[in-house]
Amino acid sequence: MNTDAMSGSQLNTGNFWKILFLALLVYVSFTEPVLAQQKQRMLRTLSVSGRGMETIPTTLSQVSLGVEVQGKTAQEVQQEAARRSEAVVALLKSRNVEKLQTTGITLNPIYSYTNNVQRITGYAAANIVSFRISTERAGTLLDEAVKAGATQISGISFVASDEAIAQGRQQALKEATQDAQQQAQAVFSALGFQPKEVVSIEVNGASAPPPPPQPFLRAENAKQATQDASTPIVGGEQQVEATVTLQISY
Repeated sequence: MNTDAMSGSQLNTGNFWKILFLALLVYVSFTEPVLAQQKQRMLRTLSVSGRGMETIPTTLSQVSLGVEVQGKTAQEVQQEAARRSEAVVALLKSRNVEKLQTTGITLNPIYSYTNNVQRITGYAAANIVSFRISTERAGTLLDEAVKAGATQISGISFVASDEAIAQGRQQALKEATQDAQQQAQAVFSALGFQPKEVVSIEVNGASAPPPPPQPFLRAENAKQATQDASTPIVGGEQQVEATVTLQISY
C-alpha cells in the first residue's frame, strides 16, 4: 500500500472542506445584508397618530395662604409671624388637610425716603404654607384660617384626585389608540390595501396640565372674608390628554 498516496488524498480532502467552508462563509456574509435590505423594502408601513381627551371633575383645592406681620424690629415681627403661623398650622392639621408644607419664609426691611435719604422704618415678615383639601370644605376652612391669624390667601387652584387622573389617563389612552386605528383604516380603505399587523407603538403623552392658580387675596380682603358666613369656592373640570402613534404594516 502506497502510504504517500493515501496521505496526499487525505490532505486534498481536508483542503476541499476548508475551501468549501470559507466559500459558504463569504456567501453568507454577502447575502445576509442583501436579504435584510430586500426584506426592509418589502415591509411597507403606515404611521398614524391618534389623540384622546378625557374631562374629569376637579374635586380638590390646592390652597396657599400665610401670615404677614409688620413691626419696628426684625425680632418682633419674626416672633409674631411665627406665633400666628403656629396657630394657623395647628388649625389646618386639626382639619386633616393633605400635603401641608411650608412654601415660603421671608423677612424684609421697610424703607422710607425723606429728602432723598433712605432709612429703615420697620420690618415685614411672612410665613406661607400650602395644602390640599376637598373643594366643598375649602370655603369654610379659609374663613377659619383667617380667624386663626392668616392675613393673606396667596392663591388657589382646582385639581382632580390622583385616582380620577389615573382613570382619565387610561381612558384617554384608549381613545387615542382607537382614533389612530380609525385613521389607519380610512387610509387603507381609500387605497385598497389590507393592514397586516402593528409593528410599533409609541405613547407620546398622557398627562393632565396643571390648572392655573386663581388671583390671590390680600390681607385687607382676607379680613372681609371673616364677615361672611362662608366664602364660596366652586371647582371646575380638568382635561387629561394622550397621544398614541401606531406603525402598521400592509
